[in-house]
Amino acid sequence: MQKLEKITFHPQGEDPVEFYVLEQTRIGGCAYILVTDCEEGDGEALILKDTSQDGDEESVYTIVSDDQELAAVAGVFENMLEDVKLV
Repeated sequence: MQKLEKITFHPQGEDPVEFYVLEQTRIGGCAYILVTDCEEGDGEALILKDTSQDGDEESVYTIVSDDQELAAVAGVFENMLEDVKLV
């Protein structure tokens, strides 16, 4: 199994949180990443959207919560990762 990239998020006012990146894609000019909280086995998965502006020094990611957007992006990630089912 390929080693997953680990990234650290720094939510405002909270302790840093680490996630492993399973996959990334661009849809309609927006960047999305699929992350999980554990490197192996079943873990919590989140789809995050890059909401930073062009030229920003750091990326700003938010959890995708809109049901239609979430379903569309989850479908793309499921097609990219044959062995993953997002529920």
